[in-house]
Amino acid sequence: MSLKGKRILIAKPGLDGHDVGAKVIALALRDAGADVIYTGLRKSPDYIARVAVEEDVDAVGLSLLSGSHNELVAETLRCLRDLDGGDIKIFVGGTIPAEDQPELLRIGVRGVFTSDQKLEDVVAAIDRELAA
Repeated sequence: MSLKGKRILIAKPGLDGHDVGAKVIALALRDAGADVIYTGLRKSPDYIARVAVEEDVDAVGLSLLSGSHNELVAETLRCLRDLDGGDIKIFVGGTIPAEDQPELLRIGVRGVFTSDQKLEDVVAAIDRELAA
């Protein structure tokens, strides 16, 4: 498994101020060979989309713990499409209730990851999706 040559943006949309999980994922992706960009806390969907397009990333990982995941993910996807970044793959991680996951996948999310998943499984899933 190698993400060598892949560019991945990790972002924390919304008002949530907890970013340990985002940093752990960023380091794991970097260790797997990806070029990782971390936007920091409390970024708007528009900002995330602009950075993703400007940096020509292959994927965006959104870390969400605030309960606003449905709205923030949908808005990020809309902003990406508006900026001709609709081909950028989106992954979501954090506190995502099981009942919300099917809708996130339906609107275009390529993977939903929660804290009960092994880090190597998350990295492997992202690797598979970006290789497809």
